[in-house]
This record gives sequence, C-alpha cells and structure tokens, in this order.
Amino acid sequence: MKRLVKAPWALSGEISVPGDKSISHRAVMLNSIARGDARVSNFAQSADCLATVACMRALGVKIRAIKGGGLIVRGAGEEGLKESQDVLCAENSATTMRLLAGLLAAQPFMSIITGDESLRSRPMDRVIQPLRLMGAQIWGRDGDTRAPLVIKGGQLYGIPYTLPVASAQLKSALILAALSARGDTVIREPMPSRDHTERMLKAMGAKITVKKDTVIVSPSLLKAVDIVVPGDISSSAYWMVAGAIHPQASIRLLNVGINPTRSGIIDVLKEMGAELKVENERMVGGEPVADIRVQSSRLIGTEIEGELIPRVIDEIPLIAMAASVARGKTVIKDARELRVKETDRISATVKELRKLGADVAELSDGMVIRGRKKLKGAACDSHGDHRLAMMLGVAALVAEGDTEIDNAEVVNISYPKFWEDLARLSTG
Repeated sequence: MKRLVKAPWALSGEISVPGDKSISHRAVMLNSIARGDARVSNFAQSADCLATVACMRALGVKIRAIKGGGLIVRGAGEEGLKESQDVLCAENSATTMRLLAGLLAAQPFMSIITGDESLRSRPMDRVIQPLRLMGAQIWGRDGDTRAPLVIKGGQLYGIPYTLPVASAQLKSALILAALSARGDTVIREPMPSRDHTERMLKAMGAKITVKKDTVIVSPSLLKAVDIVVPGDISSSAYWMVAGAIHPQASIRLLNVGINPTRSGIIDVLKEMGAELKVENERMVGGEPVADIRVQSSRLIGTEIEGELIPRVIDEIPLIAMAASVARGKTVIKDARELRVKETDRISATVKELRKLGADVAELSDGMVIRGRKKLKGAACDSHGDHRLAMMLGVAALVAEGDTEIDNAEVVNISYPKFWEDLARLSTG
C-alpha cells in the first residue's frame, strides 16, 4: 500500500495510543502459565501481539476477547501447556519468538517456532546459547543462528549468566526458563533494559529479586493477575516529535506508560529543547503512567550514547528525523543493535532521510545528523519496517510538497490506526 502525506497547516487534538506492545505480550504469556483467570484491559491489537495470542492458544491456553479491546486469559498453570499440533508462527514478532523459546525450553514436549522472512533473518543464537547452558535442547538454522527454532523441552538448571547485550527480550527469555529450573538463575546486564517482565512477575508472586544490574530468579508458581495495559510510549513518541517539529502544533497524549527503562524519548526531546510536559503522573498495575502535552518547539542537536541507548532503541530513527530539522549537530552512537532489527535501521533510516533532503551520515553504530535542512517531499519506502513507515509519516508533516510512502500498511505490526490518527490530528 502506498500512502500520500501532505504537510497540514496545523496539528492539534488528543490521542489515546494503543496499549503497550511489550506489556501486552507479557500479560498474555505470563498469565497463560499462571493459576487462575486474568483480565487484560487495553490489550494492544497489533499484529505482533496477536501472534502471541495465537501461539498461546495453539499451546492449549483459553483466551477470550471481550468488549473494549481486552482479553480474558484462563491460566493453564505451570504444567498445563499442551504440545501444539502445528508449527507455532510468531509472524514478525521477535518478542514472541524469543520469550516463547525460554518458556518452551522447560515444557515436556517438542515445539517448532517460525516467523516471516524478516524474523527468520534476525539473530537467535543469543537465546539458544544460554538456554543450552541451562540444559535445553534447542536448534536453529544456519549454525543455530536463525529461526525456525526446534525445541525439545525438559528439565532445566539455574545458571549465572551475563548478557552480551542489553536486551529485554533475551533477559525475559531466560527469566521465563528460570521459573521452571532447578536452583537459582542469576542474570547480569551490561546496562539496564526494560523491566516489564520483572514488574509483572513480582505482582504474580514470583520469587524474583532485582539489584541494579542483576536479576535473581528462583523456581516459582504464578498467580494470575488482572492487568490494565498503559498506552505504548513508542507509539506516543511519533506524536511527541510531530508536535515538537511542526510550527503550528498542540497535542495531548493520554494514559502513556512512562516506565523509566522506556522513557528515554522524553529525556532526549527535553534535552533538545522540546516544549513537553508530563502531567497527571500515577501508578497503574505497577507501571507509571501519565498524560503528555507537547507543542511547537525550537529543537537543538544533542548526543545520544551509552546507557541511554537501550531506553530509546526503538525511537532512534524518529530522533534522527527530528534532528534533521533541529539546529546544530546530533550524534548517535552505541546503537549497533539497530542493524539486526526488522531491517538494518541505521542504513534504512539514512537512506530514506537523504531522499527527503536531510544531511545525515552513517556510522557503524549510529548516525551523525546536521540539522536545519528543510525536508522536501519524496517517494520513500518503509523497507517493510513499521517504525520507519511511521517515522516517514511524521517527516511528511513538515516536508515541502507530497511524500509518498510505499509499504505503508506495515504500521499494522504495532499501530494499526496510525494513519487514521495522523489524519485526525491534521488541519488544513
């Protein structure tokens, strides 16, 4: 699908973004292995999260949709999952595949997990290797580096393990495996990554301890808990940037999750001079939530590196676009992980921003952007990556002339109503 976007005269209004993808995945998966029923409200109706639902249903879990976009999950308990009669398909969702690998490694049956072409190209050895150290029998293609994954579940044993990269998906896979292992599992991170799994497991009664860069997990039985999923901050980020870079903008975002391991986009935009306010802060289901106001701003360049990177990893293409219309130079480093996302997000971001007239150079682990370049409409391509499609949609809001975005339908992976919300905010 091609999408034609023109710069509107103004952007204004209120937006309630979809439920947080990361929390939605975990709410379904963790409640599926708990005892009891759980209501998951504001579940993200994205293709990625629906893939998790389909996989858990294939494993025998009863999951029922309810009015208002929620789910009822009937927990199967720690030994209640059943061998799927078919190959499990994670579609485009690396979260689904990696977390399921950890969960299924301890189940007493054989499983096969595959995904679409993009997911089958992403690295899986980072999950396979530590699970094998725990005693799992697990194999992949291309020297055990790619999906499909074949898992023969069985008894696991707790181990000490230091993550090679700051990855919430890898960390969560090992935590899920550790719930059924003999003995404690001690996981150390090189720097903090998102902690939704740890927060949710504590609420479910798991024996889990978090100390700075270390997570200690003991074998645990889980009790199902109702979860209200906050708005996804990564989806909200597009409207934060749109409001900051458009000359006539005032946008309010409602019920946004502001977990500190995810809220780096707020810090970066404030550092760049954005007129952005976090209001009505509160706790909902163990997660911090707030409303966010943003309006037209004069942005300046900044530097993004080190421990900040895991907190903004999904928003870096969007930040690069904002930097292209800011004053001064922005340098992004230590983001090599972007090379192995749905696409090579460093290369693809540079290529597409250059089409729009941005002054951006590629680094091995990031980008250098020299701002104050007026963007010009062009024919662009999402590269099949939902985050690039939405980034280009926001760029088009301040570009001269028309911007055509090919493969625009990939927004369905995380934000099915993105184009509808963009049109609703636009005036003139």
